[in-house]
Amino acid sequence: MTAPASSRLSSASRHTDATTGDDVPARAVYVIVAHPRWRDSRVNRRLLDAARSIAGVDVNDLYSTYPDFSIDVAAEQRRVARADLIVLVHPIYWYSMPPLQKLWLDDVLSWGWAYGHDGHALANKDLWLVASTGGPASSYRPEGYNQHDFSAFLPAYEQTARLCGMRFLPPHVFHGARRNDEAALDAHVSEFAGRLATYPRWPELISMADAPECCDIPQADRPRSTADIASTDDDLTNAGAGRTP
Repeated sequence: MTAPASSRLSSASRHTDATTGDDVPARAVYVIVAHPRWRDSRVNRRLLDAARSIAGVDVNDLYSTYPDFSIDVAAEQRRVARADLIVLVHPIYWYSMPPLQKLWLDDVLSWGWAYGHDGHALANKDLWLVASTGGPASSYRPEGYNQHDFSAFLPAYEQTARLCGMRFLPPHVFHGARRNDEAALDAHVSEFAGRLATYPRWPELISMADAPECCDIPQADRPRSTADIASTDDDLTNAGAGRTP
C-alpha cells in the first residue's frame, strides 16, 4: 500500500520551519541536470547554478559527471534512494529528453530495484520535471506548429513515475528559451530556486493525491536475467547485457 503523506519524507533528520515553528522532516532533494552543450545554454546553466546555491540540495551535472556515458549505477541509486524529491532539469530534445538523461533512466531505474517484483526503491517519492523549450508557448497549441499542448508530450514521464510508484508533480516549463526576455528568465529561475528551498511546503501539494501504488507487472512481461537468456537457444546477439532482446 502507498504510504500516507505524513510518512513520505525521510525521517533521518529534521528541522524547524522558520514560518510556523513546527518540527518537520528535513527535505532531501536530488537535482539531475542534463545539457549536452553548456556553451549554448541560456536557461539550464542558470538553473544549475541556482540549484548549487541551495544548501543541502544534491546536484548532479550529468554530462560533466559522465562524459563517457559510463554511468555509475550503484552510486546513482544511492543518491536516488536518499532523496524524497527527484528533479529532472533539461532542455526538450525532439519532444523528449537529452540522450544521457534517457540512458540514466535506462540504467539506474532497474528491474527489481525501481520497479517490478521487490522493486520499491522509488515508492512514495516525488518526480519533478523542469524543462525548457526553444519554441514559444504558442507553438504548443493545436493551432501551433507542434500541433499539441505541451502536456501531450508528458505521458512517458508520467508513466515512468507511475510504474515506480512515484508522484509526478506539475512540471516547471520555460518556453521560448531563445527569445524570452531576461525578466521572464529571472522569474523562472527564482521560482525554481524557491521551490527547491521550500520543498515539500508547496501549496499545491496539500491537495495532490499521494503517489499511486507500484504497478503489478505480469510474470510474462518481466525482463529475463542474463542467466535465463544464456540457458536458452535464443540468439544472444540482440540480448544486450541482460536486457530483453
